Amino acid sequence: MTKPKRHHTAFLLTASAAVLGALGGLVPPATATAAPSIPADRTSLDWRPCDEGDGRNRGLDARQECATVEVPLDHADPGGAQTTIAVSRIPAEKPSARRGVLLLAPGGPGGSGLDNPSGKGQRLPQEVRDRYDLIGIDPRGMGRSAPVDCGFDSADLGTSKQRPWPAADGSVTATMETARRMSAACARNGGELIRHISTANNARDLDLVRAALGERKLSVWAASYGTYATAVYGQLFPHRTDRVVLDSVDDPDPERVGRGWLAAHEQGVEDTFPEFAAYASAPGTPDRLAPTPAGVRALVLELAARLDRTPIPWPGANPAELNGDVLRQSVLTALYDPDDFPRLAELIRAARDGRTPPAPQSPPAAVLQNSVAVGAGTLCNDIAWPRSAAAYAKGVAASRAAFPLTAGMPRNAMLCAAWPYRPKEAPVRITDDGPSNVLLVQNERDPATPLAGARKMRGALGERARMVVVDATGHDSYLDNGNACGDRTVTRFLATGERPDKDTYCG
Repeated sequence: MTKPKRHHTAFLLTASAAVLGALGGLVPPATATAAPSIPADRTSLDWRPCDEGDGRNRGLDARQECATVEVPLDHADPGGAQTTIAVSRIPAEKPSARRGVLLLAPGGPGGSGLDNPSGKGQRLPQEVRDRYDLIGIDPRGMGRSAPVDCGFDSADLGTSKQRPWPAADGSVTATMETARRMSAACARNGGELIRHISTANNARDLDLVRAALGERKLSVWAASYGTYATAVYGQLFPHRTDRVVLDSVDDPDPERVGRGWLAAHEQGVEDTFPEFAAYASAPGTPDRLAPTPAGVRALVLELAARLDRTPIPWPGANPAELNGDVLRQSVLTALYDPDDFPRLAELIRAARDGRTPPAPQSPPAAVLQNSVAVGAGTLCNDIAWPRSAAAYAKGVAASRAAFPLTAGMPRNAMLCAAWPYRPKEAPVRITDDGPSNVLLVQNERDPATPLAGARKMRGALGERARMVVVDATGHDSYLDNGNACGDRTVTRFLATGERPDKDTYCG
């Protein structure tokens, strides 16, 4: 079956790409056909067509409708200023079988999920779409939820600037300067909202959305950053949850949070790059770059170093040159989805020959500004990052030596190193205190959320969870880059409540 293409989230950590979700009480399979919920037509929301204000619906499913929910700007002051959360739904396709709602939580941080019911929701098997209203959401500050904008310089929104690549010699001076410039822009232009964007506040918003939907519990399919946000929701509101799928799972380490997710790229790329190298060295492939996988790796490392010294002009791209960091970032991005391997091979071949392919398309400037601002607020407000350039320089040097494909980027300074605000609360610690109703699905080879980090989430949840490890490559496993065994396991859980008795492997 041909896999539909998906749009990778623009921001700093994942693509994908997923924001909020939840955990809840496991219903035994024999009684898993019903859960108490309020019918969709008894919600307090004012559902309207999801248009642009001028009748355009952006190609959405005609059944998708939208509403808004008012939530406190500061949850410590519930009677104070409010902000708006945009919500969407497509009702369950078989009302007699309806169980409740299934939130399709976005990734990021900085990902929009409002259109998910019309997008990834329509890939769900019929037995799942029959049982749930499919729910989308734009987290606070994102998209149609009172969007925040820091007014970043356009150069700071380039693909290779969205992760903190150090200089060719490993220096972190330029990335520290970028951190100060971007943080100052958020302090100047982000308004009060930028100070209140965090994972914990997203979780609190979600519980108010749940109540507005008229539901006692939520089921969730969360991907990437959404797995962490979902776990936080389940920790804060454990009994407001039903069936929860965490797909492509973040490490919940409360000592590092976003710093740990960035650092995970070094191992994730090492886990995943051999699959591209095997593809690009296979005899007979039109995209063959070298006779062996080792030759492909050597070519990429040598080419990146050459482009560090002598970039190739690339009109229309941002930056307008193909330099070493643009190549490294292109490798990282392509590893998210094996369908992108041919395009990466073509870029490498073109660069080796001293030319460039057509410049890649970028999201509209306003969308990119919004996404990066929300991501910044989340990463920097969730936990305090070190402010010392020396600390980052030490980490970059160690990472460059051990993981040359990522050249020290995963341990470098993001804008949080100069963030002007201190976190308002400590990160939520994920524990095994709560109902046993979580299913983790994780590809063995994932460049963004590697298996090692997913195992940390599995360990933190204890008996609340079961885990399916899938022999597959790429980010986003269920119905995308996984395999049929993993997909069947997740579908069965969502449709019936049946989970594996123990952690399992889908080879």
